Amino acid sequence: VPILGDNYYYIYCLWVSGSYKGKGYGKLLMEYCLADAREKGKSGVCMLGAEKQKAWLADQSFAKKFGFGAVDAVSHGYELLALSFDGTTPRFAPNAKKGRIESRELTIYYDMQCPFVHQNMEIIKRYCGENDVPVSLIRVDTLQKAKELPCVFNNWGVFYKGNFETVNLLLDIANLKRILKK
Repeated sequence: VPILGDNYYYIYCLWVSGSYKGKGYGKLLMEYCLADAREKGKSGVCMLGAEKQKAWLADQSFAKKFGFGAVDAVSHGYELLALSFDGTTPRFAPNAKKGRIESRELTIYYDMQCPFVHQNMEIIKRYCGENDVPVSLIRVDTLQKAKELPCVFNNWGVFYKGNFETVNLLLDIANLKRILKK
C-alpha cells in the first residue's frame, strides 16, 4: 500500500460475517494481530478508514476500541488509522494523495489478495468488452508499484477521466455505470 511506515503491519481486511458475527471472533483476530505485531517488534498496526464508514472497509469503530486513531487523511474522505507502539506515525505516501492520473479511460489498479478481485475483474472485463468501454487494468504485484500508487489502496483503486473514484472492490455493473456517466 502507498504508506510510509515500513515497520507497521497493515490490515487489509478484517471481517466476521454471517452466523459467526457477534461471537467474539473479530476481537480474537484483532488481539492476535496486535500481539503478533508486538512480539515481532513492529512499530504498530495500521489500516484504511474513512471520515464516514464505508461498507467495503473494515469497521473503524471496532478498530478504535483497540486504540486506533486517524493519523493521516486524503481529500476524498479516506483516512489512515493506526495504533502505534513506539510513538512513530505512519502516513500516506505523497503520491497517494494525488487522486489523479493522466489517463482518461477507466483505469483500475488491483492486486490479488482478496478472493473477490478475480470475480470482479471478470465482470468488468465482460461489461467493458460488450459496451466498447476502454479500460486499463493494472496489476499491483510489486512493492514498488504499491508504494507508487496515485491513490489510497486496499486492493483496488478505480479512476475515470483521470479522477480517483473509489477503493470499493464490489464494483458491480450499477456502480460501474454510475461512474461512467460522469
